[in-house]
Amino acid sequence: MDNFRAPAVSAIVPARNEALNIECSVRSLAAQADIKEIIVVDDSSEDGTDVVLEHLKVPALHVIRHDFLPDGWMGKTYAAAEGAARARSEWLLFTDADTEHLPGSLSTLLARAIEEKVDLLSISPGQRVPTWWEKAVIPLIYTQLARAYPFDEVSDPAFSAAAANGQYILIRRLAYEQVGGHRAVRNEVLEDVALARRVKASGGKILFLPGAAWAATRMYCAFPEMWQGWTKNLFLLYGGTVKIMRAAAGLAAEWLAGVLLIVFALAAAGGPRVTVIDGAVGLLLAVVIWRFSVYRANLHASGFSAGLFKYFWLGAPILVLLLFNSLRAYRLGGAVQWKGRTYSVREVL
Repeated sequence: MDNFRAPAVSAIVPARNEALNIECSVRSLAAQADIKEIIVVDDSSEDGTDVVLEHLKVPALHVIRHDFLPDGWMGKTYAAAEGAARARSEWLLFTDADTEHLPGSLSTLLARAIEEKVDLLSISPGQRVPTWWEKAVIPLIYTQLARAYPFDEVSDPAFSAAAANGQYILIRRLAYEQVGGHRAVRNEVLEDVALARRVKASGGKILFLPGAAWAATRMYCAFPEMWQGWTKNLFLLYGGTVKIMRAAAGLAAEWLAGVLLIVFALAAAGGPRVTVIDGAVGLLLAVVIWRFSVYRANLHASGFSAGLFKYFWLGAPILVLLLFNSLRAYRLGGAVQWKGRTYSVREVL
């Protein structure tokens, strides 16, 4: 590997109303040694994203803006396809405007992709969670998704499981074009997962990794934005009605067990006459301790601080409501909203 010379990479950044994030993302990309060009596709932004981009003095930066969305496309898929059509490199890096690329990350991941003959490499970036509601909800969702989409199974050709995180998808141009690129997934809400499925189904090799060491992001800056974003995604990520209801019931049961433990403990403090309650307290205590040990381990494995487990009591009821709201949007509403646009989801049912 001493004489290894990496091929150049074109970074493609779809951006809609990302004035607060785009400068950090672009500068972190420009600092990567293997970047040939950074193509930002401004998807009809209305918050001054274009002004921020105009003032960035980054030689590799190219900005495309479009002010319309063709029928049958999601905003992000159209922006990604526009960027890919103008890219000139052997490798394409699709990344979100809220993602910061840590120093040296691209060189490390590109070298690994080439060495292991990978067609699509995706990471799940580290999640920055400064507020209580982010601490409560984001880690809980990601630990659950890690069980639904195990990194090892997604990366193993022997398993059918396929997934990718749209915040970071490094893909060979040849593999991208062979599966039809973003045009083939143009109406997919979860375009990242859909693209990964097409690559794996075509015989391409996927490598999916926890990525806190290489990239970081803060997905949502406000609670309503988080509510809208996860409402859009959870129904599909959990795999439909039965699985999302099962997940909601499981979370609700775990939360209720903890509440009952407190109630029983208070009742048991009244005296020795409550031996049945004593037994129930002991059983619940064992279940709760076991569940929290599992959650702490899952947090650590997903790149979060294990100390965030204490926010479970706040996060579980919020996530249960989110799951049911996502179910309602898909099963009853037939549409989801994101960044000022409404997308029909009736065809996915």
